[in-house]
Amino acid sequence: MHSMKDAILVVDDQPANLKVLLSFLQAHNFQIYIADSGGRALNILSKVCPDLILLDVMMPDIDGFETCRRIKSDQRLAAVPVVFMTALDSVEDKVAGFNAGGVDYITKPFQQVEVLARIKTHIMLRKRERELEQALAEIKTLTGILPICSYCKQIRNDKGYWQQVEDYISQHSQAMFSHGLCPDCYKKEMDSFLELAAKEKPSEEEAAPPS
Repeated sequence: MHSMKDAILVVDDQPANLKVLLSFLQAHNFQIYIADSGGRALNILSKVCPDLILLDVMMPDIDGFETCRRIKSDQRLAAVPVVFMTALDSVEDKVAGFNAGGVDYITKPFQQVEVLARIKTHIMLRKRERELEQALAEIKTLTGILPICSYCKQIRNDKGYWQQVEDYISQHSQAMFSHGLCPDCYKKEMDSFLELAAKEKPSEEEAAPPS
């Protein structure tokens, strides 16, 4: 069974750049969407959620920084890594990109080995992030102070009602209970049983049949 291809949206207003990236990335088994403007990229993103976005900084309608800000404002897309593509190499431009929500930069002219390495790294990081988010979502942890009765051991829940401790924990975690007796309780129950049996056992005189 073949795994699904990782999807990349490439956004650049230069057809030559789009052609080179499309050919190169498809050869490495990625599913590619292309857009030649920030506006068209946002339109595509209203329909699909790629694994990574390669985003040109200098574009005529909406520049890459503003496009990235709009992407990050969409909760559905906020976690998608955005890698900027730019000929700009100043510290100010890099800081602006990170402030807009980008995770990395690729400098033009492209070095294909570098492009591939950065893409694979950020897609892998996002997958690990999703796995961690899923694992954390499955973990329900009890925290804080729980009022518990010192006699009957019931717990007072968030609504002020008292309930059995196993019921409370079952509702607030993934734990399941099986019931048994610890050694101390077993001894206590057995002693009580033997004591009761001794009381109910008839004496020898009572048990003897009449002569």
